[in-house]
Amino acid sequence: MALFRLGTTDADLLAGIQAGGTQRRLYENRLYEKYAYLIRDATRKHQLSEDEAATAYSDALLSVIVQVASGHFKGRSELKTFLYQIFTNKCIDLIRKNATNRASVHRASPLDDLAVILPDDTRSALQRLMSQQDAERLHRLLHELGEKCRALLLGWGEGFSDEELAPSLSYANANVTKVSRLRCLDRLREKYRNEVKN
Repeated sequence: MALFRLGTTDADLLAGIQAGGTQRRLYENRLYEKYAYLIRDATRKHQLSEDEAATAYSDALLSVIVQVASGHFKGRSELKTFLYQIFTNKCIDLIRKNATNRASVHRASPLDDLAVILPDDTRSALQRLMSQQDAERLHRLLHELGEKCRALLLGWGEGFSDEELAPSLSYANANVTKVSRLRCLDRLREKYRNEVKN
């Protein structure tokens, strides 16, 4: 299998990513797999969930790939050191975000305050309407993400593992499926954030 013949030294990975073309994806996957143990380390060191650590890792990896492909990474440090620094920063950003979110949970929204004083039948009708609007928004945003992301997220939402989804959606393996799923989730979160701001 071609993947196992690929070199894993920094020079090999840098050359493969910078070369582009069809081989680039193989070198990106190889880079992902080489340092994927950092996800496990972050769950212990930063006390993040595995999904949070994997999201931070895939974000860091994407940043590294962009830097390498564009020629901005000059090799003044080892590739692992460069990735680790970006990954650590992403983990710290997540920790800060989680702390902010925990504080905001205790702040009730004006709609929640209003729902408390409504009669039971009106309150349940309001809650059903809000749930229906959330579901419609989710379906619309999933459609905007494109067919591949939509199928991946819906399959994952139905309980299928990355390993089960990989062959049915033509991904090379479960790791590639996971990175793609995390990218799709990030895009979906960003769409939600943009709607809330507007």
